[in-house]
Formats: sequence, structure tokens, C-alpha cells
Amino acid sequence: MTRHPLTRRRLLALAALTPLAACGTAPADTGRLRVAFAAGGSKETLDPSQVSLFVDQARAKALFDTLVAYNADTSLRPRLAESWESDAAGTRWRIRLRQAAFHDGRPVTADDVLYSFRRIADPALASSSRQYFAKVDFARSKAVSPNEIELTLTAPDFEFPSGWGAPGAEIVPAGTTDFTAPVGSGPFRFVSFTPGGAAVFRKNESHWDGAPSIDELEFVPVNEETARVNALLSGQVDYAHDLAAGTAARLAGDGRVSLLEAKGTTMQGMMLRLTQPPFSDQRLVRAVLSGVDREALNRVALAGRGEIGNDLFGKGLRGYAADIPQRRRDVDLARSLVREAGAEGLAFAVETSDVDPGFATAATLISQQLKEIGLAATPNTRASSTYFSEVKTKGVAALTRTATLPVPTFLNQRFRTRGSNNVNGFGSPEFDALLDRATATADERARLALFGDAQRIVHETGGLLAWGFSTWTIAVSKRVSGVVTAPPNTFDWARFDRARLS
Repeated sequence: MTRHPLTRRRLLALAALTPLAACGTAPADTGRLRVAFAAGGSKETLDPSQVSLFVDQARAKALFDTLVAYNADTSLRPRLAESWESDAAGTRWRIRLRQAAFHDGRPVTADDVLYSFRRIADPALASSSRQYFAKVDFARSKAVSPNEIELTLTAPDFEFPSGWGAPGAEIVPAGTTDFTAPVGSGPFRFVSFTPGGAAVFRKNESHWDGAPSIDELEFVPVNEETARVNALLSGQVDYAHDLAAGTAARLAGDGRVSLLEAKGTTMQGMMLRLTQPPFSDQRLVRAVLSGVDREALNRVALAGRGEIGNDLFGKGLRGYAADIPQRRRDVDLARSLVREAGAEGLAFAVETSDVDPGFATAATLISQQLKEIGLAATPNTRASSTYFSEVKTKGVAALTRTATLPVPTFLNQRFRTRGSNNVNGFGSPEFDALLDRATATADERARLALFGDAQRIVHETGGLLAWGFSTWTIAVSKRVSGVVTAPPNTFDWARFDRARLS
């Protein structure tokens, strides 16, 4: 039987059949935490290397472990890696593993780490995390002992450990190719999963970091934000992920729920495809960047609850180039660039989706603002389940968002020539050389200064309109405790092993 995400219509029908939900009373505590996420449809997988949606990342986090994890400021905290160190050149890294086991009782070993990283680095897998391991010389890397790995790089990289904690860098048992019933080392064990439907996991009593406080965890697919909220308020789920700013404002005084708000942690932007007309003409790239009103976007699309962006990722994080002057709206400059390019009245689509609660409003407002400078932009809505995979190859302007990552990690993935997630086709030998110099620099202050120089290039020619940073909002039932506010992609985000049900 094929399962489908919970829509508003199905939610109302379910409520009519469920007396407890219909009368507004939370269901009896069975030890199962139910969490509602937007889902990816029938092509979903539990392969942790394929994590384009937040639900993919949350499920991977429950079933698997990474070597390290990100704190809220993107500093690293040990997970499966107990410690690590490099040689003076930054080309040889030795990692010591803690004592941990997979769900079938096998210990996590150096061979598992080597297999996992080699698999992620394989271009045939097309993992968005491939870039983090592109410098690994697997022929010269080795397991020193069952709990110690030596990774040899083809070039120095003092930022290398940051990639070990990225989404998609989870460790799987050596030889694993089938993820229909995956075995990991995470805090929950696999029970059942239907792509596009629910996933049920049971607590791992033997997890190295302690057994979860709940017996079971169920991921419930609910693509519409309104339906997620209704499911939470009716007691059918305990946790509603990724809510719009306006929704958060409305729920702020509701005694049935608690809001977890990680302020200014998610970049909201629009990528321009530089390899195709019209944005192969840098004059039109500059026109768009100059023609958008960031203050209005924050006020309307983010209900005034976000922060203004400066066409750079990672505001407030380590390595962010805060000294680059804020780009302001300049309608006269934008109009003159459009005229100079002979593009008055040029029509193109702004790709959007309801995958983010604020995308539709942002796409409409950006299109209106660009009409003021002579461009005929029109929103084109794509399905949320396939949006991020589609815009990798389709369209010339697409709304995008990125949650918390180390700034150097983002730069390598999104802007390095042929980077694993360089979807807008940016290419600059000068930029690539700066990244290489930065990662080869042992002194952190000097290294971050070089990353700052690289961001200046991206700011001018990278084709990224990063207009704001939204507050990441989650709502949870009052009967839930132990789930804390945290930026997405960080250690405490979607960490359900410490959740408790009253």
C-alpha cells in the first residue's frame, strides 16, 4: 500500500474518526513521540548520504552517528571520534574512535569510517557531501588499528574536520549498499519506513551516549504547514517542524504549545544560474542584487522576525565577513544596468515552492520589486517533495535556504568550481586559489582572513542574493520536554533521544 503525506483534507477526516483528537485532548502516552515534518514523497530513502530535506537529516540523525557534531556556533564536539590531530602540514589526520556499536552488535571500527567516507566521495553516488572528502587519498589512507584511522590528503586542509559533522557524513557499516532496513549506530533502531509515509524507530538501549528517554519515535509526513500546526493542536503529533514567522506570532500566546525559536539561523536567498542567459551577464546579476529591497522582504516574508542579509552566508558565525559593507537597494543603478544590458522587459521565472513557509511570499515580493527595475519576473511554484533536486538543473533563478554550517564548509560546497552543491555554476580560479591557501594555513586568524577575501569575490560575482536570515521555529506540545532550541544542522536540533513525554 502506498502512503501519502497528511494533507489538510486528510487531517480533517482523521480528526472526525479519532475521538480524542476531535475533542482536543492529547492521546494517551504510549512512549511514542510523533514528529511532523514536510516529506520528500515516494523517492525518499534512508541512505544518510542523500539528505536534501530536513526530514532526511533528522531521520539520519536518529539512526546513525557522525564523527563530530556542530555546536550552535559551528565549533566541533566529539561524537564517534573521541579525538583527532593532524601533522604540521595538515595533510595527515589521525582519528581515534570511541567504543561504540552498531545496532546489530558489531563494533564501529576504522574500516567502517574508511568505507563510509570512500562511499560519500564517489561521484557516482552524487552525495552533496562529496566535496568534504574530495582531498582524501584513499589509496594511502588506512586503519591503524580497529579504533584508529589515518587519513592522508592530497593537499593541506586545516578545516578538514568540519566536514565530518556535515549532513550526509554519517558512518555506516562497511559494505552497506541496501538501506531499506538500515543498521546504524545512532540512538534509535529501524522498525519500519515507507517512502513518502511514516518512519518508526525504536530506542537503542545500548547507545554509547545513553539510551533515549522515549520508547519509540515516529516521523509523520505533513507537507502543508497549516496541517502540521493543526495536527499539533489536535494532539495527533507532539512536534511540528519548520513554521512560518507569522504562524509563530499567532501561536505565541497559545497555552497548548511551546515555541522553540532559533533566531537568525537560516539564510534565505535566491540563486542565479550564472551559466545560462540572462544571468551569464554579470550586469543583470548586479541589477537583481541592487534592485531587491531586503528590509521589505524581512518585514513581509519574515513578519519582521528575521535579520537583513548581505548576500553572504553565515551571518554571526565564525569566519563570516562582517566587514563587507551592507548592500543597499539602489533602484536607479539597477535600472541603468538593465538598460545597459538591453534587457528591459526581460521575462524569467522565479522558482519557488512551499518547502519553506516563507518562499511563496518572498517570491511574489521579489518579482514585484524586480518589475520596478524593468525585469518581468514571475513566480513558478514547484512541488515541495522534489523542489531542491529540480532546481539543481531547472530554471535560472530559484529561491533557496541554508541552515547552519561552518562558513568554510559552505564556501567549498557551494562556490568552488565543480563543487558538490555548486548549482548556480559559479567558477573563479582566484576564488579557488584563495580557498586552497586558506585551508593550507595553520594559523586560524590568517586562515579566516583569507576566507574573508574569498567572500568578497562571492559578494560581487557569486550570483547569490542572500536577502535575510530567518528565525527557525518549531512548536511542541506542552507534554514534551527535553527538546531544546537549536539552529538546524547543529547537535541539539532534532535531537529526540533526550525528549520526554509527560
